[in-house]
Formats: sequence, structure tokens, C-alpha cells
Amino acid sequence: MIASLPMYARPETAAAQERFWDLVRAADGQAPALTQPSDLWQHWEAPDLYLSQTCGLPFRARLHSKVDLIGSPDHGIAGIPSGHYHSVLVVRADDSRDDFAAFHGASLALNDRLSQSGWAAPLAHASQSGIRLTPVLQTGSHVASARAVAHGRADIAGIDVVTWTLMTRHDRWTDDLRVIAKTAPTPALPFVTARGRDAATIRAGLSHAIAALDADDRDALCLHGLVHIPARDYRAIPIPPAPQLPN
Repeated sequence: MIASLPMYARPETAAAQERFWDLVRAADGQAPALTQPSDLWQHWEAPDLYLSQTCGLPFRARLHSKVDLIGSPDHGIAGIPSGHYHSVLVVRADDSRDDFAAFHGASLALNDRLSQSGWAAPLAHASQSGIRLTPVLQTGSHVASARAVAHGRADIAGIDVVTWTLMTRHDRWTDDLRVIAKTAPTPALPFVTARGRDAATIRAGLSHAIAALDADDRDALCLHGLVHIPARDYRAIPIPPAPQLPN
């Protein structure tokens, strides 16, 4: 079996993640050691997948028939429902535009075409605000998207609020950015396992491990609980059109 927690991994939180996984393995003796996948899609679709975490858009677009949901993390974000998250829309701190509506036609850096927080949520927020954002580059990660804005390669980027929280703690260059808007909450990045595996046992082990974390590790990982959000709630969110990026 294989397991990975790839979505919010950072060197600064590696020790806390290791302690968390030790607690998971103590709660469920079947849990394997963590690995770092080189190919996320191959990892998510592996028939021997014990546990991983994926973004909501890949889940509803491609994975929902290939994996079983274990649960959704509660990040303890004030003002939104448990088990949900949102994107922050970041711009350069010295950008003179002080309202999101002023960014009509602005260039957008996105981490991935199948990213809820980096593409779907900014697109929906712009549409609801009556403006258009122009995708200009795909960066491969939220950190790279934020850097693209900081370095003037794009005007704006949508960043997962958990990633943004970790970035502002550990990356001093984020002082060159500011949040111009926040998107509507959607279900957080789900924990998944291979179709047909004992999801209830894995869920119990995860819940026990989260409850057993000390306060510092819980804060370091932005992980405060595990909640059940039905697959239909993820799948009810519209799948956005693919971004039209320059050649």
C-alpha cells in the first residue's frame, strides 16, 4: 500500500507531519509509511492507495469514480463552515488598484488547469463580480503563482488560503503581496483512498491522530479536525472551462 500527504507539504512542517503520521500508524497498524509521489495522477489512481489528499476539482472532474472519500479536513478558518476553505486573490502590495473590480482584464497566474483554488474559484469570483481575468501562465504551484505576481509576471493569482497561511509564516517575500479579495467557501481538499478499501477504518485512524496532535503541531499543519462532506457536495460545484493560455 502507498500513502502520501502532498498538498500542503513544506520543509518547515515536515517534522510535524511525521509526528502526525506516527499517530496515524499507531491508530491503524495497516497504515504504510509516507512516500512523496513523483506523479500525482498515477498516485491518486493507484489500486493500492491507502491515503492521499487531492484538490476538489480533480476529484469531481476525474477521480470521483476511482477513489472513495475518507473525509475533509477542518482547517479552523474563522467565518466559514467546518471542512471548507477558500482562495485569497493576491496582488502586488504596491499595485495602485484598491478594489477587485478594478482588475477587469488583469493577467492571472494559475497553478494548474485543474485547480479549484487557483483557477475555478478565481474564475467564479470574477464572473460574480462582473469582471474578466485573463490567464497568462500556468506555474505548477501556488508558491510559483504568488512569485509570478510578486515579480510582475502577472497581476493577480488565486491562492489556497491554507497555502497562503503557511507562505505568510515562512516566506518573507510575501510582504510584497496583499490580499485584494476572498472567494466563496467550497469543500476543503478531501482525503481519499482506493475504491473498495476500508475507508471507515482509515477515517477513524485519521480522526484519532488529529485529536492526539499537540496544539503546536495542529497549528503548524493547520489541521484541527476531520468532517464528513458527501461526494455530491463536491460534484455539485460546476467544472470550469479550461483556461485559454497563450502559446
